[in-house]
Amino acid sequence: MNKRLLEIFLNLVTIDGTSARERNIANFIISFLRKLNLSPYEDSCAKASNGNSGNIICPIGDGGNFILLSHMDTARPTINLKPQILEDRITSDGTTILGADNRAGIACLLYSLEKLIIQNIPIKDFTLVFTIQEETTLNGSRFLELNGKYKMGFVFDSHAKPGNFIYESAGSIGFKEKLFGKASHSGLAPELGIDAIKIAANAISKIQLGRIDDETTANIGFIKGGEANNVVPAYVEIEGEVRSMNPNKLEEKINEIKDIFEFEANSLGGRSEFESFWNFKPYKVSQESETYKTIQKAILKAGLVPIPIISKGGSDANSINAKGIPCVNLGIGAENPHSNDEYILFESLESTSRIAEELMVR
Repeated sequence: MNKRLLEIFLNLVTIDGTSARERNIANFIISFLRKLNLSPYEDSCAKASNGNSGNIICPIGDGGNFILLSHMDTARPTINLKPQILEDRITSDGTTILGADNRAGIACLLYSLEKLIIQNIPIKDFTLVFTIQEETTLNGSRFLELNGKYKMGFVFDSHAKPGNFIYESAGSIGFKEKLFGKASHSGLAPELGIDAIKIAANAISKIQLGRIDDETTANIGFIKGGEANNVVPAYVEIEGEVRSMNPNKLEEKINEIKDIFEFEANSLGGRSEFESFWNFKPYKVSQESETYKTIQKAILKAGLVPIPIISKGGSDANSINAKGIPCVNLGIGAENPHSNDEYILFESLESTSRIAEELMVR
C-alpha cells in the first residue's frame, strides 16, 4: 500500500464532517492545496444550504474544460473513529463508520495531484471541486457556482469497484402531503369529526408503492399525525418519493399520487395540500460523448477494465448533468457505505488514484 496515499486517507477519515458540518474537512483541503501553491476558494453555497462551509473549488492552470469532484460530508459521524489497518484493507473498529464514502475520493484526488506536481509531470488544465451535503440534499452540487465553460465532469463517489462508472442514473421527485380533517371528541361526537388518518389510510391503500416497473419505484417514508387517543385526528403529514430512469414516468406517478390524496380527502370532507419537488434529475451520458470516451480511456490506461453501469441512486453527478455538463460517477470501492462494517481495500484506493492520475496528466 502506498504510504503517502494511506496517510492522506487516514488524516481525512479522522476529521468529523457530516452534512452541513464540513468546515474542518474544507479547511484541511484548502491547506493541502495551498501547500502545493494552488489557489482554492470557497463559493457562497453555505448561505443557500444553511451549512458551515461552502463548496471548495480549485482551478488547475486556467481551470480547463472539465471538473473532478468528490463530496466532503459523511452520512454519519466519524467522531472517535479508530481505523484498523488489516492485511488488505482499512476498516473502523466496528463502533463507527470508516468514512471511506467519500474520504476515499478526496484522498485519491489530493494524492494524485500532489504526486504529479512534486514529480513535475505535466498536468492538464482542469478544476477540482469538493462539495457539501451530498449525503442529504445534494445542495452542494445543486448550488455549485462554477465559472467556466465545462464540457465534462467526473465524480469520484460510487461504491462500485474501480473500473465501473455510472453513465445512467435515475431521477427522484420528492413529495410532501398535508391532510386536513376536523377535530372532535372521539367518544362523545366522533361523527362531527373528519378523520385525517382515515383519509391517509384510504389514499395510501390505493397508491402502488415499491417497485412499479423496471425503471420506477415509489415510497412513503414518513407519516405524522394525531393529537390524542380521544380526539379525531385533524391533521396528517406524509412524505415520500418516486424514482425512475424515465422523466415522463416520474411526472405521471407523482401526479397520480397527488390525485389520489385529493380524491380521498374530498370524499370525506377534508382537504389536501400537495407539494412536489425534484430531489435530483435523471441522466444518461451518451456512449459517443467525449466524457464517456475519456473515462473509458483513463480506466484502460490505469490497467483496469471499463464497465459502464446504471444506478437507481442519486449523486452529485445528477446535479452536474442537470447543469448541462455530461458527467459520470466513478467507482471508488467504498464497501458497505454508511455502516459500521464499512471498509475499503488498499487495491481500490490505489486503482482509483491511477484513474485520477490518467485524467489529470497531460
